Amino acid sequence: MSEGVVLDPSRLVAGALIGLIILLVLIIKFKVQAMVAILVGAISIGIIAGMPLADIVTAVNDGIGNTLKGIALLVGLGSMFGAILEASGGAQTLAVTMVKKFGDEKAAWALGITGLVVAMPVFFDAGLIILIPLAFSLAKKTQRSALYYTIPLLAGLAVGHAFIPPTPGPVLVATMLGVDLGWVILIGVFCGTLAMIVAGPVWGSICGKKYFIPVPDHVMNQEEFDESKLPKFGTIVGIILIPLVLIIMKSVFSVLPATESIRPIFNFLGEPFVALLISTIFAMIILGLNHGYTMPELEKIMTKSLEPTGLILLVTACGGVLRYVLQYSGIGDLIGNAVGKAHLPIVVVAFIVAALVRICVGSATVAMTMAAGIVAAMPAIQGLSPLYLACVVAAVAGGSTVCSHFNDSGFWLVKSLVGMDETTTLKTWTIMETLVGLSGFIVALIISLFLG
Repeated sequence: MSEGVVLDPSRLVAGALIGLIILLVLIIKFKVQAMVAILVGAISIGIIAGMPLADIVTAVNDGIGNTLKGIALLVGLGSMFGAILEASGGAQTLAVTMVKKFGDEKAAWALGITGLVVAMPVFFDAGLIILIPLAFSLAKKTQRSALYYTIPLLAGLAVGHAFIPPTPGPVLVATMLGVDLGWVILIGVFCGTLAMIVAGPVWGSICGKKYFIPVPDHVMNQEEFDESKLPKFGTIVGIILIPLVLIIMKSVFSVLPATESIRPIFNFLGEPFVALLISTIFAMIILGLNHGYTMPELEKIMTKSLEPTGLILLVTACGGVLRYVLQYSGIGDLIGNAVGKAHLPIVVVAFIVAALVRICVGSATVAMTMAAGIVAAMPAIQGLSPLYLACVVAAVAGGSTVCSHFNDSGFWLVKSLVGMDETTTLKTWTIMETLVGLSGFIVALIISLFLG
């Protein structure tokens, strides 16, 4: 930011409002690609607010560079790790084993837990397509509505996708807020577990009794997959836990005096990109090579998995631009002062901003990106503890999950796969997503109250 440049507060407010309106109109009305819309909106804010053009360029460069350096490797490694898990049948292993252990009567709980675990390394869409045949087969077997099993699965997938790293959403928000991923995982597990229970087995049971959705015809006639070819349950759980345990150990050991001598080792192993690299190598060997794949085949699977990451990274990077424009222009200070006078906790502000963007735009990624940018630009976050910031991350995740409707691609994917009409999808899926977001946010808010 140029030295000595003090911008007019009323012009700052006008710039922020007009720039955000431009962004929303571009996405909602004109269907402009999110990356372009966010970038245009951010630059518009700077120009209208009166920022020197050189400072706008600096904000763009800093936003791109500082955001990508924190998440680029994580998104890439996480995508490859998830692709190997998907190709090896690891997701089916988790689902089949959990359903057998829980039994048919409590299979909804098994599907919710499985969805939560699978969605951490595997993208939501892929996890749903992989696991929904099992939910349908259970519905066919028990003669129940398909919703009785698909809603818990969807809730678990939604929770894992939004609340718990290494999935890209919470990694992005944590990076922009400068909070250790270990604390984000711990808080995310607390928030996500309750959210999965409320929106999954509990709401799924209500939906299953209220709306009878038959299993699609093409599923009724399909053959069961061969369980003997799937990898072992313990192997899958162990590989998925590697990065989570290493990242959490780094965070915990950093505050335990007795671990000082070994702290450098776990600081290295628990660095998120190192932890994910280790788990990806283990997956390549155990789930790939030992499972009959050749290195050329694995290379194709892993390379293919990187195709969707370009869009994720660019949208995320442009969210970083929005954050730095808000910060360098001084709008972050204005927002922070306004929040201070309103006496609203930052956790609540984070949820409200993310929820409003989610409702307007539909994209959870855009909602997370914009909310994280606005909150990160507020000076008040500098003095907050890592645990409180982890609660803010969970609040953003909750806000970006609520109210999925016609402008969300997930709405149409679920409608098509489950075989519902739009009205039933609104009454089941949309409410489920809102329960996930609200439940997770409430837990984050309660935890934050004890942290000051």
